[in-house]
Amino acid sequence: MVTMTIEAGDLPLQRAYRWEKERAGEVFLTQPMGGGVVRDWTWAQAMDEARRVAAWLKAQGWEPGSRVAIMSKNSGWWLMSDLAIWMAGYVSVPIYPNLVAETVRQILEHSGSKLCIVGKLDDWKAMEPGIPAGLPCLATPLCDATGFPTWESVVGKTAPMAESPTFPPEAMATIIYTSGTTGMPKGAVHGFASFAYGAKTVVGIVGMHKDDRALSYLPLAHVAERCVVESPSIYCGSRVFFAESLETFQADLQRARPTFFFSVPRLWVKFQQGVFAKVPPKKLDRLMAIPILGGIVRKKILRQLGLDVVRFAGTAAAPMPPDVLAWYLKLGLELLEAYGMTEHFGVATVTRPGQARVGYVGTPVDCCDVKLSETGEILTRGPAHMQCYFREPEKTKETMTADGWLRTGDLGVFDEAGRLRIVGRAKEQFKTSKGKYVAPAPIEGKLMAFNKIEACMVTGLGFPQPFALAMLPPGRWDSLREPEARTAFTAELAAHIDRLNGELDPHERLDFVAIVPEQWTVESGFITPTLKLKRNTVERYYEGCFEQWGKSRSSVIWHEG
Repeated sequence: MVTMTIEAGDLPLQRAYRWEKERAGEVFLTQPMGGGVVRDWTWAQAMDEARRVAAWLKAQGWEPGSRVAIMSKNSGWWLMSDLAIWMAGYVSVPIYPNLVAETVRQILEHSGSKLCIVGKLDDWKAMEPGIPAGLPCLATPLCDATGFPTWESVVGKTAPMAESPTFPPEAMATIIYTSGTTGMPKGAVHGFASFAYGAKTVVGIVGMHKDDRALSYLPLAHVAERCVVESPSIYCGSRVFFAESLETFQADLQRARPTFFFSVPRLWVKFQQGVFAKVPPKKLDRLMAIPILGGIVRKKILRQLGLDVVRFAGTAAAPMPPDVLAWYLKLGLELLEAYGMTEHFGVATVTRPGQARVGYVGTPVDCCDVKLSETGEILTRGPAHMQCYFREPEKTKETMTADGWLRTGDLGVFDEAGRLRIVGRAKEQFKTSKGKYVAPAPIEGKLMAFNKIEACMVTGLGFPQPFALAMLPPGRWDSLREPEARTAFTAELAAHIDRLNGELDPHERLDFVAIVPEQWTVESGFITPTLKLKRNTVERYYEGCFEQWGKSRSSVIWHEG
């Protein structure tokens, strides 16, 4: 039952104005500039720049509620842009920094954006064709785009907005376009209330305060980063560090030494694999089992990861392999799983410290009601939910019940303590040729306990038994070309498949696992910017091999492409 309430002072603009005065000289944003150089903004400095850009935006004369897009990797200018757009009375439209040009154009045209703020991107030239002809742009520092007005010129020539406008909780603040595993992304409309409820939820669970530190690196275009980093930092007046690149990520993490850290399972697995690359798992287990020395080793690993002062470590978006959870707990870091969607501003259930149960994503938060439909679909309702899909009344009607419940499309069960378990997607279930339905997600979670693979997908529509495709970590395929190494890996994986099948019902047991050489990346089109697998895309790419693989009579197949 929803028990949380908010007041006007909890809304993001009101909070920002407060810290502008109360924490004027305290550092708010820390931005890597390249070459080991970083730039800090105090609250007063960040708000001064936001006020100047807000005055410039308002001077354009667009009607209140006009949309302004932000297309950039995470940066200090991203958060200042969001604040400036709001102060000007407009609505922010985040765009993922690695979308193909066609999707960029779809979002800009569908949202009716009046301007696109362009920031640091990995490949501006590839995204540039997505900017509709005649749409004005504003370029922030570290941006490769040329020929546009720049952030520095606007800040240098524009007087700061003197007034401090505020807007009611229900006023439209942002349109967050879903990452789109299939088809055209949908734009979830959120008011300022969503930010306040999301922030208050996270702050209450984590116990965040003004001296906390967060590292912003998951895309700010995704609801999770706005819920767990942007909103709480504005609510508390706390500090946000930004990551520069994948190559510098470890240094960025060590610089920030976050007290609160949230990541998706795939990245937690990567951190673990990075440790194993330096110290083999068996040797590490032996070292950690030694009294006194084990504690020193644990602290050293966490310190090298930059996670030695983390009070709350969260994860969501996909099932976390139980062995990975157990390994981090052995290090002294309890990974707490959560469940959320764009449509309910990123958070519906959270595992509280000390209440974790493997395979479950916690209990409902104070601003969200959660129940199951007669078919087991998870339904949610609460004041942080989206108002609608922008310009999509029919899709809104399909997703929301008449009495305000959101149909999530996820299937779930509750345990006796009220903890939720995600058992699959209603639309991801498939039927084998034997007429049995299979939910892939739980099987994928078990398969991922084999930590030498990085990603997997279970499929098998119309086949006698389900089977899986698996991707190796970058560079691992080449290292396994030697017959001896490949034979050893195959034997290990085959033994894991045997154990896994022993835990599954007969109709769920995997016929085989095919190891593929391709990397499933955003750039290759196999996953969304939020690292969710595009199942239909993967199936289409490999479907010509399915029948041949099924005839191999081997539990592990190496697909040479």
